[in-house]
Amino acid sequence: MSDPVSTPPPNPPESQNHWERRIETALWNSRFLVMLAVVPSLLGSLMLFIVGTVDIFKVVADVMGYYLLGGTQDIHDSLVPDIIIAVDIYLIAIVLLIFGLGVYRLFVSRIDQAEESNLRHPFNVASLDQLKDKIARVVILAVIIEFFRAVVDIRFATPLEAIYLALSVLALAAALYLMSLGHKGE
Repeated sequence: MSDPVSTPPPNPPESQNHWERRIETALWNSRFLVMLAVVPSLLGSLMLFIVGTVDIFKVVADVMGYYLLGGTQDIHDSLVPDIIIAVDIYLIAIVLLIFGLGVYRLFVSRIDQAEESNLRHPFNVASLDQLKDKIARVVILAVIIEFFRAVVDIRFATPLEAIYLALSVLALAAALYLMSLGHKGE
């Protein structure tokens, strides 16, 4: 069944006048402006991966120093929060990576290697909505990690505070469950 309000096919270049062809070429090439977002996103992602990795190496060095060299600084209070912060940094780096490559794929060109390896790869996005959805999933995961980091440092003064924490965790679990229902087919 054909669409009753379909657009006419584009004019072939031979039937366009010189200025129309130039303007349309310039308009089409303006899609490369997104590279102003792609390149910094990829650089930011690289920097965050480096920072997260250096942070993990610092944790490893602290643990080795504490257990193998008999260090005096107690690592137990800072170990889990430091690892959680590094994981959070990695997740933000992944958001920037997905954003940069997704925008590139949508506006500039498909990424052939990603499509050859796996059509369901996170970099293979077919629309802005799909890109936003993939980014939102990682951002939600980063928020959960940040919540977990905050929970690690909590000291309860009253039983009511513990109940609030339990309700927060329950709400978070319910949100994750509902989110997974929306993505069952993927």
